[in-house]
Amino acid sequence: MHETGGELTVTVDKAVATVTIDRADKHNAINRAVWEAIGLAMAALDADPDVKVVILTGAGGKAFSAGADISEFAETYRTPDTTRAYNGLVRQAQQAVSDVAKPVIAMIDGLCIGGGCGLALACDLRFAGAASRFAIPPAKIGAAYSFADTRQLVDLVGPARAKDILFSGAMIDAHRAERIGLVDRVLPSEQLAAETRAYAEQLCQLSQTSIRVAKRMVDAIVAGCDEETEALRTVFEQAFEGRDFREGYDAFLTKRKPDFN
Repeated sequence: MHETGGELTVTVDKAVATVTIDRADKHNAINRAVWEAIGLAMAALDADPDVKVVILTGAGGKAFSAGADISEFAETYRTPDTTRAYNGLVRQAQQAVSDVAKPVIAMIDGLCIGGGCGLALACDLRFAGAASRFAIPPAKIGAAYSFADTRQLVDLVGPARAKDILFSGAMIDAHRAERIGLVDRVLPSEQLAAETRAYAEQLCQLSQTSIRVAKRMVDAIVAGCDEETEALRTVFEQAFEGRDFREGYDAFLTKRKPDFN
């Protein structure tokens, strides 16, 4: 499947969907139309039974995203009402990424700045090319980072490092980003696409039930759930009643590779 919606491109190949911000001439700065398209695309991919993993990336090889498109700011932040509406749209797009029940991997090649970094933080994992650079610079333009974005940043790097990143707006190279937990893997830029794709395809061969239960459990813990809820207990117990579990232990006993498809 190959879909192009304005400046966002969606392709699906062998159960892996790739969502590409396609504004390379503007370093993939995200305008209103793209924020809207991201939300719609993620909801559609979440509902697509043929999709098991989603990769989110930027076109051109120079930027994942340089952040929100500042050329729109005079209009989007013109009044308190337009400000509230625009910030809500950005949050809805990022929440749509977080809400996908399947693994979502940010494949970052080049600049990952501001709102682009917030979008990457909404993904489950972040794989970066070695030449990638990161910054969250609201202090340089008198803006602010939302509670949701700040919480995701704190969850990954801790409160002191989050403050340093936000206070200074300084650029961080890929290797430091990995050391502090902002990204999960750093790969040579020429291998980034192939390695990210290989990882996604590996996930497609495993139990999707197990992966989705794991994502739900981790997300619940990060959201502050300290004790097992009835809903989480049900999800856990239902995993042992499904086809994947029977296939998995039978394959183990008969010394064959499980088929979870």
